[in-house]
Parts: sequence; C-alpha cells; structure tokens
Amino acid sequence: MKMRMFVLAALIGLAVSPLMAGTSSVSGKYVEARTAEVFTGGCIMGSEAETVGKQAVLAWRVDRGSFHGVTLDGLSVVAAVAGDTNLGIQEIGGARANVRSAVYVDERANPAQRIALVAMASELSRGLVSNVVNVTPAPIEYADQDHAIHVAAGQVALDVNKHVEHDPSCGAMQWFHPLALVSNAEVGMTEQHVFNGTGLGTKWSNPNRRSAFFGTFAY
Repeated sequence: MKMRMFVLAALIGLAVSPLMAGTSSVSGKYVEARTAEVFTGGCIMGSEAETVGKQAVLAWRVDRGSFHGVTLDGLSVVAAVAGDTNLGIQEIGGARANVRSAVYVDERANPAQRIALVAMASELSRGLVSNVVNVTPAPIEYADQDHAIHVAAGQVALDVNKHVEHDPSCGAMQWFHPLALVSNAEVGMTEQHVFNGTGLGTKWSNPNRRSAFFGTFAY
C-alpha cells in the first residue's frame, strides 16, 4: 500500500512534494519494441494500422544524472504498455490510444529513486507510461552491446538486433517515430519481445519484426 501511494504521488506530480520540486539532468540508453512494424510497406500498413501495435515495451538505463533532484546513476526502469488501439496511430491521423502500464523498477533503487524512475518513464514517454496498474521492484538486465541489446525484467524479455535490412519492397518506409524522447534513434530488428505479466488484460510475444527503436536520451 505504501509503495502504491508513492507511485500515485509521482504520477500526479504533487506540487507540495520535495521530489517534484528538484531539477533534472539525466542521460543514458533507451530501447523500445512494439507489436507492429515501424518500417514496412504501405500495403502492409494499410491492412494492419488499426489492428496491431497496441502493445509495447520501453526500457531506460540511466548512465548518470538525477530526475527531480533524485540521483539515478546506474539504475534502470522498464515499462510494458497496452492500449486500445495502435500506440502510434496518432502519427497517421488516428486518436491517441488509451493505455495501461506495468512498470518494473530497479530492485537496487530506494523508495525515492523508485518514484523518480516511474516519473522519468512517464515524462520521457510523453505521458504514454500512464494509468500504472502495478510497480514491481525487480532485477533488471540491460545489456547494450555492439550489435544487440538485451533487456530482462520480471515478466518482460526483449532482444533487439541493431542491424536491420531496409527492404524497399511494397514501398517500404518508416511509418512511426519512437514512443519516447530519444536522440540518434535507429530502427532495430526485434528478435524477442515478450510480456507475460498480469494487470494489463493481455500478454504478448511478437518476435522477428522491424518493430524496435534504440538510441540515447538526455533530459
């Protein structure tokens, strides 16, 4: 109950909270994958735009810095998000999805850091990480190597190959942008994308798709 109260305070941004009054300067690595191709042909997008892409995993690893005055050096946060329509549909003329989120915070984080990690995920995702149904402290693996990224946290597993073939067939192009603020974003090939948790009303496994973005963030 206490943890849920902390999280709610973070998400609604209480002006009286000392945490909310602090400054932010934070940077690190970011990766995401959704259940839809982000680079594909118009013939495929036209048939799938409103029926796929309703789920996503977003993950941040802080290299250094603080958020709202709370130091987050070396900590990670992962969010699984499920919406009622394609999470990027507003980019091609649709209404923004209504979402629910399950968040995994680094088990090494203290209570103030857990609040800050959830608030950071919400802010950097431009509010996509919202309507949080549960916050789970967990060991988080975030390995960013030369050719691949691996993330594991609780019931989430994500593997992204940094090399992707941009097949021009069917007029293939990039239809969507990253779900969160990210610098030097690149498209990746999602080799594993799994959420088996509870609370979102759905579970998914969506591998082998050009559905990932990765890069760095600084805020």
